[in-house]
Amino acid sequence: MGFFQKLFKPLSPSAEKRYYTFQVKCKRCGEIIEGRVNLDNDLSVEYEDGGDRYYCRKVVMGAGTCYQKIEVGLQFDSKRKLIESRVEGGDFVKE
Repeated sequence: MGFFQKLFKPLSPSAEKRYYTFQVKCKRCGEIIEGRVNLDNDLSVEYEDGGDRYYCRKVVMGAGTCYQKIEVGLQFDSKRKLIESRVEGGDFVKE
């Protein structure tokens, strides 16, 4: 298999489990923006609650004309399942 074939091959099912994807809609222009959290690298430990929770803060911006920054905060349990989510500057899009 060539270098580019390896580079651009689809993600395997086990690799897809490493990511949590979300979509938000900008309150200003209505653009839908997709974000992705790498569950192995992007999470930080919350030490205040005994270290059994993780959080991630992402700031996403669309490619449209308004360039509004949308802040997303996600909280996960020790098994990396989503517990809580919040968004400022937009709304979550239900899948």
